[in-house]
Amino acid sequence: MKRERSEREWERAQNVLPGGVNSPVRSYAAVGGNPPFIESGKGCNLFDVDGNEYIDYVMSWGPLILGHRHPDVIGAIRGVLDRGTTFGAPTKEETDLAERLVQHVPSLESVRLVSSGTEAVMSALRLARAFTGRDGIVKFDGCYHGHADTLLVEAGSGAATLSIPGSSGVPKEMVAKTWSIPFNDRDAFLRLIEEKGDEAGLVVVEPVPGNMGVVPPEPGFLELLREVTLEKGMLLLFDEVISGFRVGLGGAQEKLGITPDLTTLGKVIGGGLPLGAYGGRKEIMDILAPKGPVYQAGTLSGNPVAVAAGIATIDVLEEEPPYEHLESVAKRLAEGLEERARAADLPAVAQRSGTVFSLFFHDGPVKNYADSKGADQVLFGRYHAAMLERGIYLPPSQFEAYFLSIDHDVAMVEKTLRIAQEVFESLAGAAGA
Repeated sequence: MKRERSEREWERAQNVLPGGVNSPVRSYAAVGGNPPFIESGKGCNLFDVDGNEYIDYVMSWGPLILGHRHPDVIGAIRGVLDRGTTFGAPTKEETDLAERLVQHVPSLESVRLVSSGTEAVMSALRLARAFTGRDGIVKFDGCYHGHADTLLVEAGSGAATLSIPGSSGVPKEMVAKTWSIPFNDRDAFLRLIEEKGDEAGLVVVEPVPGNMGVVPPEPGFLELLREVTLEKGMLLLFDEVISGFRVGLGGAQEKLGITPDLTTLGKVIGGGLPLGAYGGRKEIMDILAPKGPVYQAGTLSGNPVAVAAGIATIDVLEEEPPYEHLESVAKRLAEGLEERARAADLPAVAQRSGTVFSLFFHDGPVKNYADSKGADQVLFGRYHAAMLERGIYLPPSQFEAYFLSIDHDVAMVEKTLRIAQEVFESLAGAAGA
């Protein structure tokens, strides 16, 4: 792999961008080396400024379920640009997208569009506090809900990769009523509710956690959250920024048969452009301004370009649902990686939920954030570097998920597995030496 132009760009970026990046998850600090600078993408491939080609298993961290530069999405964006970019006024397309979201996601009766997943969750929290009259929030270790102050407690994703349990600059009083407990721990949840249930108005959870790596919920765990929140007069928020429209048109909640009070969405619904949404029961959403007393606004909320990309994406997903294909390909890749790693005597477990998965260098199942942090990060860094050098573009953190698109096929998977086998054998040989 050539690296000269990427290295020059990396030197230039560090002069004007903190750490050389605009999001910590793009940093290669945890895996060594410097990131390639990307020039373009097509289908399931990326091309960097040095002309290197990669099979992409990041897909912009999830939004690109249709792959890079899908013609319907690009065409929809071009169509809007002929009319303008933003108006700061209502457009019929905002309603078109909202109707699609309400149609497919079981918990949504009313929805508001925003510009990011972080903004969606932050706004939903304010709404839940106002509706219940309680300030307390229950979350789960390793679940990442954006970088709002109140939720940077035992967060996953980049904070986990960089070993930052919270964040400097967050006043203690902002997290004083945010209680974080281990995911999949029924007893810890029941103890916390017994102690803090009268103060807590909201339980927020990723139904398919993907920011401590993919850690599926154990049978009955999410059902318990639903049962207890109903009993205690609390709201249940499913953060489906990752899983919404990726594991199915109705998200994880439809697959699991559990309907929360509130849902947050992002990534796929913007078709690769900045867009988020939050919504739920109409009686809750109706306390938002201008109808109610809870204020939230955004100059670019529901902007025409992102909305057009989102509508085009959902229309393709409706007309030609790709989920059976995606799940089959994800299963083949995840199981193949685990089998080949173990055949090379490396500790490995691949955990999958539908179309998303993670590979942990860990003996045995990963059930929570503590297990995830116990995986071998050094070995992961070596694996990542070796795969990148051979043209496989993976998340630069063991705490992140692999994402696929409709353009990933069996041939791509088999090529990836052949390369992975070579890498695993070389890592095992280096360890033996």
